[in-house]
Amino acid sequence: MIDKRIGDLATAVAPIFDGAVVMVGGFGNSGIPAGLLTALLEQGARELTIISNNAGAGEDGISSLLREKRVSKVICSYPRSPGSIWFERRYEAGEIELEIVPQGTLAERIRAAGAGLGGFLTPTAYGTLLAEGKETREIDGVGYVFEKPLAADFALIRAEAGDRWGNLRYHATARNFNPVMATAASHSIAEVRHLSGDALDPEAVITPGIFVDRIVEYGVRP
Repeated sequence: MIDKRIGDLATAVAPIFDGAVVMVGGFGNSGIPAGLLTALLEQGARELTIISNNAGAGEDGISSLLREKRVSKVICSYPRSPGSIWFERRYEAGEIELEIVPQGTLAERIRAAGAGLGGFLTPTAYGTLLAEGKETREIDGVGYVFEKPLAADFALIRAEAGDRWGNLRYHATARNFNPVMATAASHSIAEVRHLSGDALDPEAVITPGIFVDRIVEYGVRP
């Protein structure tokens, strides 16, 4: 019988290896997998590539990984949130690589990876520095940039509720990058506020369990 429940956060993140590419869900303070990020800090993996909407702020979450020099590259659309002390310090010291991706393009690149697509054309960033080195085309007088799919080894995501099959339901704006990231990683790890042995209402499931490998309860709301 399928049961993807894990008893603690440390066991959930144990497979993450040095040099892994890790997607981190959330947008601002909404839907951040705070428990999994704390566990990853304690687990000790290094040379990580982090894919997220932003590069963290303050001392927690992604910022704590940057502070402890666990990150070698950040791929995001918004690296300088208010209070993003540690990203700025590491970047100015030349200790991390940064790839800027416009927010809609970031989401679509992740979705393309999850859908098994080879890429897509977008007018966003055409004619700008962000298009340098990329294939471009003109269609009906409009310039487009070819963007490749963006996949990861692991996705750390946060949902409101889940069941033992790995099905997930989200709360309000926490339904941001989390659902699409769950589809684009080789191994998706979900923390949920409420974990049940009974099946969620199928009509409420946003991320089907087929996209989730491990699920752990973490009741603290970020």
